[in-house]
Amino acid sequence: MDVEGKRVRIKAKGRIFEGVAMPSSTNSFVLKLDNGYNVGFTEYELLEVFEEGKHGEEIAALEKKESLPDIKIISTGGTIASKVDYRTGAVTSQFSAEEIVGDVPELAEICNIDAMLLYNILSENMKAKQWIELAGEVYKAIKSGYEGVIITHGTDTMAYTASALAFMLSTPAPVILVGAQRSSDRPSSDAAMNLVCAANAAIADLGEVVVVMHANTSDDTCHIHRGVKVRKCHTSRRDAFQSVNYPPLGLVSYPSGEIKWMAERIKRGERELKLADRLEEKVTLVKFFPGLKPDIMDYYYDRGYRGFVIEGTGLGHVSTDWVDSIARISEDSVVVMTSQCIWGRVCDRVYDTGRYLLEAGVIEGEDMLPEVALIKLMWLLGNYDVEEARSLVNKNLVGEINPTTRYWEVEK
Repeated sequence: MDVEGKRVRIKAKGRIFEGVAMPSSTNSFVLKLDNGYNVGFTEYELLEVFEEGKHGEEIAALEKKESLPDIKIISTGGTIASKVDYRTGAVTSQFSAEEIVGDVPELAEICNIDAMLLYNILSENMKAKQWIELAGEVYKAIKSGYEGVIITHGTDTMAYTASALAFMLSTPAPVILVGAQRSSDRPSSDAAMNLVCAANAAIADLGEVVVVMHANTSDDTCHIHRGVKVRKCHTSRRDAFQSVNYPPLGLVSYPSGEIKWMAERIKRGERELKLADRLEEKVTLVKFFPGLKPDIMDYYYDRGYRGFVIEGTGLGHVSTDWVDSIARISEDSVVVMTSQCIWGRVCDRVYDTGRYLLEAGVIEGEDMLPEVALIKLMWLLGNYDVEEARSLVNKNLVGEINPTTRYWEVEK
């Protein structure tokens, strides 16, 4: 009998075990227990195969409470909306938005939830088209009266989406991106806590696009990161997201939901709702390394690209044999210099190479992260001509640039 992927009860080694039958490359029978661990048996007796229940079917009737604010959850997929496919052993996007809400009953005490599934994709499959559609859905939700929007999203490109929304959308209400480093059906998952913290941020005195994720490896606090100042800095840790060149806006305590504000923020109602959702896709990000030829810039330019973000070394440098190519390209394009260093700002007036680059038409990206500069340039060239975009690229528009760079002690 094929029981792979099904919940079973077996007898082995004189004991009863219950869990989900996993795929196995050996002759062992592998069972995933409810505590998350896998165990293997060479000899066992199959006692029962359980009927497959539909996960989350009980949440069809979430009662609204008039005393609570209305929040929209838009699900786009990712690990927070994933579980292990026990037929293959892979983590796949399978939970619907309603199922996510059903897994976290604490949400019903914080706000009234209206959930929708916009995408069910892993975040590496996000493109400009999805960012534009997502911005439109957020705009419609806030315009229709929701007091905040939560977007569940894969963590790998969540910072890109946060930047895209921050530039496209002027919002008077909180727009919260939240994800998980470990899938929702794992005992060590951070999904539920992150979502509860996100809900508390969504009803708070906040009026901008932010990312809410674990502040440390414990289950007690989440940081509220400005959407254009955050980066995923670790592949798997639960506190992978860090604010760069600006402190987190706030610290959410779990399970109380109390928020301690830590930095200057845009507050609820300070901005009018506006949508400018055009993005120019022919913009590229080039990471310089020793020996890289400037041909890469020429390649993109000859194919119609007019927006270039260079991830240079240190204060913002490339080798001197790039200068002529950049001078040619910058005549009718925008070339922005950022740094491979995580913290600090670009300054091309210290060394000769930097001054040559400025003379060639390079624009300093100040303290913007390279990926934020990329999204900003896509947005600028989608809404302005090259000259206007060039004049705005190193101006602070949504908190992506600080006038000065300093060091902050970050509370976790």
